[in-house]
Amino acid sequence: MSVLVRTIATVLAAAFLAAGCSLFPSDKDETAGWTPERIYKSAHDAMIEGNYTRAVKLFESLEARFPYGRYAQQAMLEGAYANYRANETAAAISALDRFIRTYPNHPNVDYAYYLKGIVNFREDQGMFGYVYEFELSERDPKLMKDAFAAFKELVAKFPDSRYAEDAKQRLVYLTNALSMYEVHVARYYYNRGAYVAAAGRAQQSLVNYPRTPANEHALDVLWRSYDKLGLVQLRDDTKAILARTYPQSPYLVGIPTKPWYKFWGSDIYSGVDTGTDAGAEVAKPWWKWW
Repeated sequence: MSVLVRTIATVLAAAFLAAGCSLFPSDKDETAGWTPERIYKSAHDAMIEGNYTRAVKLFESLEARFPYGRYAQQAMLEGAYANYRANETAAAISALDRFIRTYPNHPNVDYAYYLKGIVNFREDQGMFGYVYEFELSERDPKLMKDAFAAFKELVAKFPDSRYAEDAKQRLVYLTNALSMYEVHVARYYYNRGAYVAAAGRAQQSLVNYPRTPANEHALDVLWRSYDKLGLVQLRDDTKAILARTYPQSPYLVGIPTKPWYKFWGSDIYSGVDTGTDAGAEVAKPWWKWW
């Protein structure tokens, strides 16, 4: 009897599974039988309409089914852009690196370098960077350096590219941000009594990024660090350079207070040890009464 029961149960289970399969729609590829031209046009149209998820899926399908030819190359580029707009930055960077490696002589490879720089540049600014004016100089420098490398390579390899001029402007911005990042780190060390480390980071900013706005701030951290370390001659020489290069520096004539209502954005003077000869101390923000 038990054998008969087991047999019946097995048959019923098989029948249920067979029936169950028909209850769920199969994951059918809608592009089956499509030409590469049709897949590309559908993906491109989806991207133009802002449907980046669908665009990415179609571009990936095009690459997988037709890995050779101009449509596959264009799908790789536009797929990277669609991934970027869909906030899939890792996938966008991976696709761009693959394109640069596979098609180094492609007519649009300059765009791949440019887009790679843009992806890292905007990713580093963060989700709320547009609203709250977060400064790149206060963030992890890795993405800044990756963006800098991409833009630099673009300008070096394709000086006549339509993207070269914009890349140059972004290089200036990134250079200033990277130099200011070193100053932020130096200030951090200084405020915690690590004066040797503070002097080292300030020097690094001055040496690696000369003739940038951060030089003024780096010189200030440097001479104050030397002062704390008892290096009198180095202190005096550095402060003299600061006075000669930036005679109206707030570090010398007095640091202005920030308006009470402007609580957004960065303040490089925040937390500065002004000393007795560098003007009044920075006032506390209006909201900080403790």
